[in-house]
Amino acid sequence: MRVTRRRLLAGAPLAASAPFAVMALSDAHAADTHTMDGVLMSGEDMAGMHAAMIGDAVPAPDGPDRILQPPPAYEPGPVRSYELVATEKEIEVAKGVFYPAWAYGLAGEEATVPGPTIRVTEGQRMRVRLLNASTHPHTIHFHGIHPANMDGVFEPVAPGDTFTYEFPAAPAGLHVYHCHVTPLKKHIAKGLYGALIIDPKTPRPPAQELVMVMNGFDTNGDAANEFYTVNGRAFYYARHPIRVSRSRTVRIYLVNLTEFDLINSFHLHGEFFRYYPTGTGDAFEYTDTVMLCQGQRGIVEIDFHNTGHFMFHAHVSEFTELGWMGFFEVGD
Repeated sequence: MRVTRRRLLAGAPLAASAPFAVMALSDAHAADTHTMDGVLMSGEDMAGMHAAMIGDAVPAPDGPDRILQPPPAYEPGPVRSYELVATEKEIEVAKGVFYPAWAYGLAGEEATVPGPTIRVTEGQRMRVRLLNASTHPHTIHFHGIHPANMDGVFEPVAPGDTFTYEFPAAPAGLHVYHCHVTPLKKHIAKGLYGALIIDPKTPRPPAQELVMVMNGFDTNGDAANEFYTVNGRAFYYARHPIRVSRSRTVRIYLVNLTEFDLINSFHLHGEFFRYYPTGTGDAFEYTDTVMLCQGQRGIVEIDFHNTGHFMFHAHVSEFTELGWMGFFEVGD
């Protein structure tokens, strides 16, 4: 049974005893076919169920994942070094839904989609060595200021080869990195991207920090996303609400790297937040909803006034129904 975004939202007859649909990609190189066990829920059923449910009952992928943790700590010094490995890996993006991804990972650790967050300080020398352990040429293109020969466009790294990117980190703010080999949309859609935090020389005030990379997954090769996530797993933060304290600022490094859709968005229930576009200045908008094109990013700072569970999600209802939603659990 071919699973499309239209079919996911339109749905099929629902058996009372059937579990959430389990889909498996039949072949890593035949992304337009799926096998299904169980019965597919309609978008209406999914939206009603997930909006009402929090915790273990939510049918979301489970298990620990480094990318779901706060960003790496601020680290002073003249040089900050990373070694990234580009590889091919099957990942679970929704409950029982597997996707043949291309992914970055830190050397010696699991590759993930999105890739690991890179964190440096403005003026610090940033050194990133890429090892291409996949079967396709790849690069890393960093947003920000750097020499032309470090741009990730003219120096494709062949399978088995390495390349080291090195330059002073600038400007301070929130940026992104991604592969820039053509066809570009395929290399991004497959998962080769991540967040780059360049801290100002005077660190930002302490806060509870979290990286959120908004993305989508085309699981059947029709150039439309069947699932939407933040940090790579549909409904994950409904199953595991993010625990924060009302007494401390919550700082989110929010990045949009969704392919096949012109915009994505972030909306918070019951609260307003300060939004700093690209994180490069002190000017902010006080709002509860922001819209971002691909590659846009910004810093969100929330000071919760109340305790309890507060939903966050894409303010495109279809994206919410297909996985991009979760909850903050605010306590004292």
